[in-house]
Amino acid sequence: MEIRNKSAYFEYHIEDKFDAGLVLQGTEVKSLREGKASFNDSYCYFNNGELWIKSLYIAEYSHGTFNNHDPVRERKLLLSKRELKKLDGKVKEKGFSIVPLRIFFNEKGLAKMEIGFGKGKKLHDKRETIKLRETDREIKRKYGL
Repeated sequence: MEIRNKSAYFEYHIEDKFDAGLVLQGTEVKSLREGKASFNDSYCYFNNGELWIKSLYIAEYSHGTFNNHDPVRERKLLLSKRELKKLDGKVKEKGFSIVPLRIFFNEKGLAKMEIGFGKGKKLHDKRETIKLRETDREIKRKYGL
């Protein structure tokens, strides 16, 4: 199961990617396995040297009882100190943001989040992205690729 942030590649030029662990509750993991999450307006930020994700919506688990989680709570991301320092240095540069790209389960069954730091695209860059996507679509349709 993989959940992608489709708007991230449209809104940002992604420079580098990292795989981060997620600190989750039990019902959140079960809900992620069902594919019920949304990246709408979610972003990453630093707080006391730790990386957090805000506004990531993970739907409440359908069979959860009173132990169910808060769908939009802040969640901690787990990275090595070296990676955290690198990201923190890049974020302090003008125009860079840490963007959640996708949530997936690794071969051990652990929930991971791929994050990337990127620079926001300007309007003309977004138009260019749309044009490239449409021409690729036409080529595939015409030649049956």
